[in-house]
Amino acid sequence: MTGFGRAEGASGDWSWSVEARSVNGRNLDVKFRGPPGFDRLEPLAKAAAQGRFARGQVTVGVQAKRAEAGAGALKVNGEVLNRYLRLANELVEGGAAPATADGLLSLRGVLEIPDEVEDEAARTALETAIAADVEKALEALKASRAREGQQLTPVIDGFVTRIETLVADAEREAGAQVEAIRERFSRRLAELAPDAPGLEERIYLEAAALAAKADVREELDRLTAHVASARTLLQQPPAGRKLDFLMQEFMREANTLCSKSATTPLTATGLDLKAVIEQLREQVQNVE
Repeated sequence: MTGFGRAEGASGDWSWSVEARSVNGRNLDVKFRGPPGFDRLEPLAKAAAQGRFARGQVTVGVQAKRAEAGAGALKVNGEVLNRYLRLANELVEGGAAPATADGLLSLRGVLEIPDEVEDEAARTALETAIAADVEKALEALKASRAREGQQLTPVIDGFVTRIETLVADAEREAGAQVEAIRERFSRRLAELAPDAPGLEERIYLEAAALAAKADVREELDRLTAHVASARTLLQQPPAGRKLDFLMQEFMREANTLCSKSATTPLTATGLDLKAVIEQLREQVQNVE
Protein backbone atom coordinates (compact mmCIF):
# COMPACT_ATOMS: atom_id res chain seq x y z
CA MET A 1 0.00 0.00 0.00
CA THR A 2 3.00 2.31 -0.29
CA GLY A 3 3.05 4.77 -3.14
CA PHE A 4 3.48 8.36 -4.28
CA GLY A 5 1.67 10.72 -6.61
CA ARG A 6 2.31 14.34 -7.58
CA ALA A 7 0.60 17.04 -9.62
CA GLU A 8 1.31 20.71 -10.25
CA GLY A 9 -0.71 23.62 -11.57
CA ALA A 10 -0.96 27.39 -11.91
CA SER A 11 -3.69 29.98 -12.38
CA GLY A 12 -3.13 33.73 -12.55
CA ASP A 13 -0.66 34.76 -9.86
CA TRP A 14 -1.02 31.43 -8.07
CA SER A 15 1.00 28.25 -8.48
CA TRP A 16 0.71 25.06 -6.48
CA SER A 17 1.87 21.50 -6.08
CA VAL A 18 0.08 18.49 -4.65
CA GLU A 19 1.73 15.37 -3.25
CA ALA A 20 -0.13 12.23 -2.20
CA ARG A 21 1.68 9.52 -0.25
CA SER A 22 0.61 6.32 1.43
CA VAL A 23 2.06 3.70 3.74
CA ASN A 24 0.64 0.51 5.17
CA GLY A 25 -2.33 0.63 7.51
CA ARG A 26 -4.97 -1.83 8.66
CA ASN A 27 -7.74 0.67 7.92
CA LEU A 28 -7.96 3.80 5.78
CA ASP A 29 -6.66 6.93 7.48
CA VAL A 30 -6.51 10.10 5.36
CA LYS A 31 -4.64 13.21 6.51
CA PHE A 32 -4.61 16.57 4.73
CA ARG A 33 -2.05 19.36 4.96
CA GLY A 34 -2.78 22.56 3.11
CA PRO A 35 -1.94 26.25 3.12
CA PRO A 36 -3.85 28.74 5.28
CA GLY A 37 -7.04 29.97 3.71
CA PHE A 38 -7.76 26.80 1.74
CA ASP A 39 -9.69 24.89 4.37
CA ARG A 40 -12.40 23.88 1.91
CA LEU A 41 -9.89 21.65 0.12
CA GLU A 42 -9.61 19.23 3.06
CA PRO A 43 -13.06 17.57 2.82
CA LEU A 44 -12.69 17.37 -0.97
CA ALA A 45 -9.28 15.68 -0.70
CA LYS A 46 -10.47 13.23 1.96
CA ALA A 47 -13.56 12.28 -0.03
CA ALA A 48 -11.45 11.76 -3.15
CA ALA A 49 -9.04 9.48 -1.26
CA GLN A 50 -11.86 7.51 0.37
CA GLY A 51 -13.36 6.90 -3.04
CA ARG A 52 -10.14 5.34 -4.31
CA PHE A 53 -8.60 3.43 -1.42
CA ALA A 54 -9.76 0.92 1.18
CA ARG A 55 -6.69 0.71 3.42
CA GLY A 56 -3.51 2.56 4.27
CA GLN A 57 -2.37 5.81 5.81
CA VAL A 58 -2.79 8.38 3.05
CA THR A 59 -1.37 11.89 3.32
CA VAL A 60 -2.35 14.62 0.88
CA GLY A 61 -0.19 17.75 1.00
CA VAL A 62 -0.90 20.97 -0.89
CA GLN A 63 1.53 23.86 -1.23
CA ALA A 64 0.30 27.07 -2.87
CA LYS A 65 2.00 30.42 -3.36
CA ARG A 66 1.35 33.64 -5.15
CA ALA A 67 3.85 35.37 -7.40
CA GLU A 68 5.61 38.38 -5.87
CA ALA A 69 4.03 40.72 -8.39
CA GLY A 70 0.58 39.84 -7.08
CA ALA A 71 1.40 39.21 -3.48
CA GLY A 72 0.85 42.78 -2.26
CA ALA A 73 2.78 44.58 0.44
CA LEU A 74 3.72 42.87 3.66
CA LYS A 75 2.04 44.07 6.81
CA VAL A 76 2.69 43.52 10.48
CA ASN A 77 0.04 41.89 12.61
CA GLY A 78 0.27 44.21 15.63
CA GLU A 79 -1.76 42.03 17.94
CA VAL A 80 0.46 38.99 17.37
CA LEU A 81 3.62 41.09 17.61
CA ASN A 82 2.56 42.59 20.94
CA ARG A 83 1.95 39.12 22.38
CA TYR A 84 5.46 38.06 21.33
CA LEU A 85 6.90 41.29 22.82
CA ARG A 86 5.25 40.67 26.16
CA LEU A 87 6.66 37.13 26.25
CA ALA A 88 10.10 38.41 25.18
CA ASN A 89 10.12 41.06 27.94
CA GLU A 90 9.28 38.40 30.52
CA LEU A 91 12.22 36.33 29.31
CA VAL A 92 14.54 39.37 29.41
CA GLU A 93 13.54 39.97 33.04
CA GLY A 94 14.57 36.39 33.68
CA GLY A 95 18.03 37.02 32.23
CA ALA A 96 17.52 36.20 28.55
CA ALA A 97 18.98 38.35 25.78
CA PRO A 98 16.67 41.04 24.34
CA ALA A 99 14.71 40.16 21.22
CA THR A 100 15.86 41.61 17.91
CA ALA A 101 13.63 43.12 15.25
CA ASP A 102 14.54 40.56 12.60
CA GLY A 103 13.96 37.79 15.10
CA LEU A 104 10.51 39.09 15.98
CA LEU A 105 9.55 39.56 12.33
CA SER A 106 10.52 35.97 11.56
CA LEU A 107 8.09 34.59 14.11
CA ARG A 108 5.02 32.91 12.77
CA GLY A 109 2.03 35.19 12.26
CA VAL A 110 3.87 38.50 12.70
CA LEU A 111 4.23 39.23 8.99
CA GLU A 112 1.20 38.75 6.77
CA ILE A 113 0.61 38.91 3.04
CA PRO A 114 -2.76 40.46 2.30
CA ASP A 115 -5.05 38.03 0.54
CA GLU A 116 -5.90 39.59 -2.78
CA VAL A 117 -8.26 36.85 -3.86
CA GLU A 118 -11.20 38.48 -2.22
CA ASP A 119 -13.74 37.79 -4.91
CA GLU A 120 -15.65 34.64 -3.94
CA ALA A 121 -15.98 33.48 -7.53
CA ALA A 122 -12.24 33.85 -8.10
CA ARG A 123 -11.47 32.01 -4.87
CA THR A 124 -13.84 29.20 -5.80
CA ALA A 125 -12.27 28.90 -9.26
CA LEU A 126 -8.80 28.74 -7.70
CA GLU A 127 -9.85 26.05 -5.22
CA THR A 128 -11.56 24.09 -8.00
CA ALA A 129 -8.35 24.12 -10.03
CA ILE A 130 -6.29 22.94 -7.06
CA ALA A 131 -8.88 20.27 -6.25
CA ALA A 132 -8.54 18.93 -9.81
CA ASP A 133 -4.82 18.48 -9.24
CA VAL A 134 -5.54 16.78 -5.93
CA GLU A 135 -7.53 14.25 -7.97
CA LYS A 136 -4.60 13.86 -10.38
CA ALA A 137 -2.14 13.27 -7.55
CA LEU A 138 -4.43 10.66 -6.01
CA GLU A 139 -4.82 8.93 -9.36
CA ALA A 140 -1.03 8.82 -9.66
CA LEU A 141 -0.85 7.38 -6.14
CA LYS A 142 -3.45 4.77 -7.06
CA ALA A 143 -1.41 3.75 -10.13
CA SER A 144 1.72 3.56 -7.98
CA ARG A 145 -0.01 1.29 -5.47
CA ALA A 146 -1.36 -0.86 -8.30
CA ARG A 147 2.17 -1.37 -9.66
CA GLU A 148 3.32 -2.43 -6.22
CA GLY A 149 0.40 -4.85 -6.04
CA GLN A 150 1.31 -6.42 -9.37
CA GLN A 151 4.85 -7.01 -8.16
CA LEU A 152 3.62 -8.38 -4.86
CA THR A 153 1.09 -10.88 -6.23
CA PRO A 154 3.62 -13.58 -7.26
CA VAL A 155 5.40 -13.18 -3.91
CA ILE A 156 2.20 -13.79 -1.95
CA ASP A 157 1.20 -16.64 -4.24
CA GLY A 158 4.60 -18.22 -3.59
CA PHE A 159 4.00 -18.19 0.16
CA VAL A 160 0.53 -19.68 -0.31
CA THR A 161 2.03 -22.46 -2.45
CA ARG A 162 4.67 -23.10 0.22
CA ILE A 163 1.93 -23.42 2.85
CA GLU A 164 0.05 -25.84 0.60
CA THR A 165 3.21 -27.98 0.27
CA LEU A 166 3.78 -28.02 4.03
CA VAL A 167 0.16 -29.02 4.66
CA ALA A 168 0.65 -31.95 2.25
CA ASP A 169 3.82 -32.91 4.14
CA ALA A 170 1.94 -32.74 7.44
CA GLU A 171 -0.80 -35.01 6.07
CA ARG A 172 1.77 -37.67 5.24
CA GLU A 173 3.53 -37.32 8.60
CA ALA A 174 0.23 -37.36 10.52
CA GLY A 175 -0.26 -40.99 9.52
CA ALA A 176 2.56 -42.00 11.85
CA GLN A 177 0.89 -40.33 14.84
CA VAL A 178 -1.14 -43.34 16.04
CA GLU A 179 1.71 -45.84 15.91
CA ALA A 180 4.14 -43.41 17.57
CA ILE A 181 1.69 -42.80 20.41
CA ARG A 182 1.03 -46.53 20.84
CA GLU A 183 4.73 -47.40 20.96
CA ARG A 184 5.50 -44.58 23.37
CA PHE A 185 2.64 -45.47 25.71
CA SER A 186 3.40 -49.19 25.53
CA ARG A 187 7.03 -48.65 26.40
CA ARG A 188 6.23 -46.37 29.29
CA LEU A 189 3.53 -48.60 30.74
CA ALA A 190 5.75 -51.66 30.44
CA GLU A 191 8.44 -49.87 32.39
CA LEU A 192 6.05 -48.91 35.17
CA ALA A 193 3.96 -52.09 35.41
CA PRO A 194 5.50 -54.90 33.43
CA ASP A 195 3.45 -57.66 35.06
CA ALA A 196 0.08 -55.89 35.25
CA PRO A 197 -2.84 -58.08 34.15
CA GLY A 198 -4.60 -57.04 30.93
CA LEU A 199 -1.63 -54.90 29.93
CA GLU A 200 -2.17 -55.24 26.17
CA GLU A 201 -5.82 -54.27 26.38
CA ARG A 202 -4.98 -51.31 28.59
CA ILE A 203 -2.32 -50.18 26.15
CA TYR A 204 -4.74 -50.42 23.26
CA LEU A 205 -7.46 -48.40 24.98
CA GLU A 206 -5.19 -45.68 26.31
CA ALA A 207 -3.31 -45.37 23.02
CA ALA A 208 -6.60 -45.08 21.14
CA ALA A 209 -7.73 -42.29 23.47
CA LEU A 210 -4.46 -40.43 23.10
CA ALA A 211 -4.50 -40.87 19.32
CA ALA A 212 -8.00 -39.37 19.16
CA LYS A 213 -6.76 -36.30 21.03
CA ALA A 214 -3.77 -36.04 18.69
CA ASP A 215 -5.83 -36.36 15.49
CA VAL A 216 -4.91 -33.39 13.28
CA ARG A 217 -7.13 -34.16 10.29
CA GLU A 218 -9.54 -31.33 11.11
CA GLU A 219 -6.70 -28.82 11.33
CA LEU A 220 -5.24 -30.04 8.04
CA ASP A 221 -8.64 -29.86 6.35
CA ARG A 222 -9.11 -26.29 7.53
CA LEU A 223 -5.62 -25.30 6.43
CA THR A 224 -6.36 -26.71 2.98
CA ALA A 225 -9.59 -24.69 2.88
CA HIS A 226 -7.72 -21.55 3.95
CA VAL A 227 -5.24 -22.00 1.10
CA ALA A 228 -8.13 -22.10 -1.37
CA SER A 229 -9.70 -19.04 0.25
CA ALA A 230 -6.44 -17.08 0.03
CA ARG A 231 -6.15 -17.77 -3.68
CA THR A 232 -9.77 -16.72 -4.24
CA LEU A 233 -9.33 -13.48 -2.29
CA LEU A 234 -6.22 -12.54 -4.26
CA GLN A 235 -8.41 -12.55 -7.37
CA GLN A 236 -11.08 -10.36 -5.75
CA PRO A 237 -9.54 -7.06 -4.59
CA PRO A 238 -9.83 -5.19 -2.34
CA ALA A 239 -9.16 -8.12 -0.04
CA GLY A 240 -6.63 -6.84 2.51
CA ARG A 241 -8.89 -6.92 5.56
CA LYS A 242 -10.24 -10.37 4.71
CA LEU A 243 -6.70 -11.66 4.22
CA ASP A 244 -5.72 -10.19 7.59
CA PHE A 245 -8.46 -12.23 9.22
CA LEU A 246 -7.49 -15.31 7.22
CA MET A 247 -3.89 -15.02 8.50
CA GLN A 248 -5.23 -15.32 12.04
CA GLU A 249 -7.11 -18.46 11.09
CA PHE A 250 -4.01 -19.91 9.41
CA MET A 251 -1.93 -19.34 12.53
CA ARG A 252 -4.62 -20.73 14.84
CA GLU A 253 -4.67 -24.04 12.95
CA ALA A 254 -0.87 -24.20 12.78
CA ASN A 255 -0.60 -23.65 16.54
CA THR A 256 -3.13 -26.41 17.22
CA LEU A 257 -1.27 -28.72 14.84
CA CYS A 258 1.96 -28.19 16.77
CA SER A 259 0.26 -28.71 20.14
CA LYS A 260 -1.24 -32.02 18.98
CA SER A 261 1.90 -33.32 17.32
CA ALA A 262 3.34 -36.52 18.74
CA THR A 263 6.24 -36.92 16.33
CA THR A 264 9.35 -34.84 15.68
CA PRO A 265 8.82 -34.62 11.89
CA LEU A 266 5.24 -33.35 12.29
CA THR A 267 6.35 -30.80 14.88
CA ALA A 268 9.12 -29.59 12.56
CA THR A 269 6.64 -29.22 9.72
CA GLY A 270 4.26 -27.33 11.99
CA LEU A 271 7.02 -24.91 12.99
CA ASP A 272 7.95 -24.37 9.34
CA LEU A 273 4.29 -23.75 8.62
CA LYS A 274 4.08 -21.08 11.32
CA ALA A 275 7.18 -19.35 9.99
CA VAL A 276 5.79 -19.18 6.44
CA ILE A 277 2.40 -17.97 7.68
CA GLU A 278 4.13 -15.15 9.56
CA GLN A 279 6.04 -14.19 6.41
CA LEU A 280 2.78 -14.20 4.47
CA ARG A 281 1.10 -12.10 7.15
CA GLU A 282 3.78 -9.42 6.76
CA GLN A 283 3.21 -9.29 3.00
CA VAL A 284 -0.57 -9.15 3.39
CA GLN A 285 -0.10 -5.80 5.17
CA ASN A 286 0.71 -4.41 1.70
CA VAL A 287 -2.55 -5.62 0.15
CA GLU A 288 -5.34 -3.12 -0.53
